[in-house]
This record gives sequence, C-alpha cells and structure tokens, in this order.
Amino acid sequence: MTRRYWNINLYEMIDASVHLGHDTKQWNPKMAPYISPKCTTRKGIHLTNLFTTARFLSEACDVVFNAASSEKQFLIVGTKKKAADSVLRAAIRAQCHYVNKKWLSGMLTNWATTETRLHKFRDLRIKEKRGRLKRLPKRDAAILKRQLSHLQRSLGGIKYMTKLPDFVIILDQQKDSTALRECIKLGIPTISLIDTNSDPDLAYLSIPANDDSRSSIKFILDKLVFAIREGRYESIINPEFQKRKRTY
Repeated sequence: MTRRYWNINLYEMIDASVHLGHDTKQWNPKMAPYISPKCTTRKGIHLTNLFTTARFLSEACDVVFNAASSEKQFLIVGTKKKAADSVLRAAIRAQCHYVNKKWLSGMLTNWATTETRLHKFRDLRIKEKRGRLKRLPKRDAAILKRQLSHLQRSLGGIKYMTKLPDFVIILDQQKDSTALRECIKLGIPTISLIDTNSDPDLAYLSIPANDDSRSSIKFILDKLVFAIREGRYESIINPEFQKRKRTY
C-alpha cells in the first residue's frame, strides 16, 4: 500500500491515453493481470487496467521519493522521438541524468570507457568556453568541434554523472532493451513503463501504461518527477532522512 498521496486521477489518465495498449495480436501473455477485466479490447487493442496502473504508479512514486530523500541518483532513458522532449524537461525539473537520443551500447556495463569519454567531453567543453579552440589552426579546431558535437549528442544528458546511477527509469522496454539489459546485468533497479507487449518480469518495478503516446509518457513522468522533487526537498528540510537505511 502506498504511504503517501500522489493525486493520481483516473479521469486524467484516460485523457492522457494511459490505458490504450497495443494490437491484441502483439500482446505478451504475461501482461494478462494488467489488462482491464471488464473491457479487455477496444477496436482490436488491449486496454490496461487503470486501477492497477494507479497502484503501481503510486508505489513507484513512493520508491523514488524515498530514494531522492536519501540523495540517490536517477537516470531517465527514453530514446523514442515522441518521448525525447518530455525526458529532457523531466530531467531538468528533477535534476536527473538522462538519455533521450541514442543509447550507446556499453554505456553502463563498460563504465570505464564511458568515464574516459565524459572526461574528454568536459575537457572540450571547457576549452570551447574559454575560447581555446579559436586559437587553434582551422583544421584542428574543426575536428575538435565535430568531436564535441558528437559527444554532446551522445553524452550530453549524462555529462555530470560521475558514477553508475542508483535507479534507472525506462520509458520503453522494446526501444531501450539494451539499456534494460545493462541494468539487469549490473543489478541496477529499474522503473519501467510496460505496455501490453512488454515483459513485466524484467523491471524492478513496472508501471502498466501506454508507452507510445506523448500524453501518457508525460503523465507518468510528471508524477515521478513530482515525487523525486518532493524527496529532494525532504532531504533538505529533514536531514534525518539521509541517515535512515532503506530497502528498495
């Protein structure tokens, strides 16, 4: 049972199309417990049980609130075009790391290489800000600027990440399956949206919801971001939260 009130409204979820799933031919049978029992299909698609979604979303909000209050670090992953803008805005609001363009294979499992690339990225950014690139020959400056542009696209959302994240929020299991597999391999807990074609057993905590709709993704992210922000605020006004041992 959720320990806090997160104001998750069923009518708002319907307006955001959170309940709309995939074509019935594409479903994963493991998703049966999360599909609405009274109206399993509409126009050939499965419908997610929003009461179940509300419960799991509330639990996820509890988890991220507790983690944020203990100063845990989050990584939000959503590389689908429809999710990119929502991921960026959510990460800025919640002060989280993010990946919203392309997941580089080995980003987490080969962290030593990622750290090396991040150091190079930060170094190039400093050189650019201080005008050092302008002092170089045009050819050399052009090469470094191209490298900087490439690193910005691939690592811009994690440029301040100095260690592996404590939690990873994944918005599409299918699209970002590589990120999910890396988290599983490293034992990093994931909070994942699971559409009707997903596998609910893969994530540490699953939220049954439409992962194709911008409005659905935004609705889920808004709730999680609010919980993270509340948790960070709690850690400031109540430092005792940082001293408590929690099990996630």
